[in-house]
Amino acid sequence: MASPEDRGRDVVTDPLRDAADTMRAVRDRCVWTQQIDHRALVPYLVEESAELIDAVEDGSRDELREELGDLLWQVLFHAEIASRDAEDPFDIDDVARGLTEKMVRRHPHVFADAVATTPEEVLVHWNAAKAAEKHARTSVLDGVSRHMPSLALAQKLLGKAAIVGLPNPGDPVEPELVEVRLDEDARVRDDPPASEAELGDALLALVVAARASGWDAERALRERLRVLEGEIRGREQTPEAT
Repeated sequence: MASPEDRGRDVVTDPLRDAADTMRAVRDRCVWTQQIDHRALVPYLVEESAELIDAVEDGSRDELREELGDLLWQVLFHAEIASRDAEDPFDIDDVARGLTEKMVRRHPHVFADAVATTPEEVLVHWNAAKAAEKHARTSVLDGVSRHMPSLALAQKLLGKAAIVGLPNPGDPVEPELVEVRLDEDARVRDDPPASEAELGDALLALVVAARASGWDAERALRERLRVLEGEIRGREQTPEAT
């Protein structure tokens, strides 16, 4: 790793390599870091990811740069832990190499002779390459993490349901049932949301209604999504499913 004196003399350095070397030194010399394993590091990964989202959506450029660095530190941390595994070690170079190879495969219109002139055509190439990589998967749900936030998981599962041709997955909320009292005002939404802002209002209205009834909105959605997963898997077992 380049020393501060080298930097002062404008010696060309590799900042990413410096970061990896710093992580290695911390792992070697910091007693707190030495006792952390992959599972113990997960809460910090979740926290740093959330802070990066905050910076993206409502932060300054300086905050965005800092939070990107903090998330990168988590990647370096996990890779350094993995590099010392007795049975199956890999390091940050292996991670980067695998990532590069995957991105090259998934962008044949950039690195090979395939043609893509629209975003939709790009997705066709991406999905074809991904399917070839994941040929051992037997369900469209394979690889979908249940640790995703429930709303994000809901959108993902609805897309998977459409792929297998599941009709009307998840009964939609009737707009006239979306009612919420905030402060002293009551309002009823008679039309479907026309923007993300209005969608946010409608979702908040449902959460308020859940709270008033003593229900757990997150758990309710998770449980409904489990039902949807069962419907998707059932659809995949039918002969006409594609």
